[in-house]
Amino acid sequence: MRATLALSAALLLVIAAPARAQHHNGRPLALSAEAVVLQDASGRVLYAKNATEDHAPASLVKLMTLYLACEAIESDRAHWDDLVVISERAALTPRYRMGVRAGDRVPLRILLEGVAIASANDAAAAVAEHLGGTEGAFVAEMNAKARELGLAHTHFANAHGLPDPGGHSTAEDLARLIWRLIADYAVSRSLLGGATFVYRGRVYSRNIPLFHNPGGVQALKTGFTRAAGYNLAVAAWRADERFVLIVLGAQSRSLSYRDARALLTYGFQEAGLQLPPEPTRPRLLLPRRAIERRSRASSPPTSAATPVSVQPTATESRSRNVLKAPGRLRTIRPGSILTTSCRGASASHTPRSSSSSPRDRSACRP
Repeated sequence: MRATLALSAALLLVIAAPARAQHHNGRPLALSAEAVVLQDASGRVLYAKNATEDHAPASLVKLMTLYLACEAIESDRAHWDDLVVISERAALTPRYRMGVRAGDRVPLRILLEGVAIASANDAAAAVAEHLGGTEGAFVAEMNAKARELGLAHTHFANAHGLPDPGGHSTAEDLARLIWRLIADYAVSRSLLGGATFVYRGRVYSRNIPLFHNPGGVQALKTGFTRAAGYNLAVAAWRADERFVLIVLGAQSRSLSYRDARALLTYGFQEAGLQLPPEPTRPRLLLPRRAIERRSRASSPPTSAATPVSVQPTATESRSRNVLKAPGRLRTIRPGSILTTSCRGASASHTPRSSSSSPRDRSACRP
């Protein structure tokens, strides 16, 4: 008996724990992404969906590229104004590119803005070669740092995130990575929170609605490949409450933003920073006959006793000398005298006769 009770209690705990994380105001969030995770500043998971499953990270790989670059700058192994010589290999990196050319000397700051804001693959390859000597050596440093940060289910294959069977991560690991990036290097917030930069006279910009709705977004990185879908990493805070979220495998860019907005709103509500919307009252659908009866009841009554004003027609106006008497229609000749009397009174319409026959008198009876 005790064993049965213990097993029942364990099952209840297993069932109840995910339900709390997977439900929003008593209902599951309608998300299109294959995997998501939302964490608060303590690392507590507020919402998760397939957060530990392997997924192609696409350009979210660049979060680690930025981490190693910020680490090198802080340790004086590199400087913002360093002129990076672009190799032919870096210049030929497949799109998306910011258009660096082989032999160009580009400030490291501009390349890092290209990595963070434009998600430029050629800029990421150039940064990797500048800091690591070769991209391969830099990737080895990326994987070593992943192990140091506790990203147990992550392996990097390049510095930019283009498809490679050796590259994979999870929503949980990527949430930890963006937490450490913005916590360890505050300057990364200005990179990932930026909207524009200029290179060779061209303005590169991004207009992402999450920066304005629901607000509080401090850092944001997008990613996409056909294999990965649309990925997103976001750090946001409001009133000293901080959150990070990861969206992996959304079906479109707009849907990835919608999923992120829903997750952030949920986080703000969990922290008491935003009230949940009031539930809408269901509308009562009436049968058609009930609607018709209600319509008739609300319309003003119409009866035969209601006086109706009728304007005379042109024909009636010309026939004002026509008298309709009970049972007959009489025409009055011009100049004649009409006297009507009922119940014994006489009625005459011509001066030739002053007496009335019984038939004439009967015509006056009501």
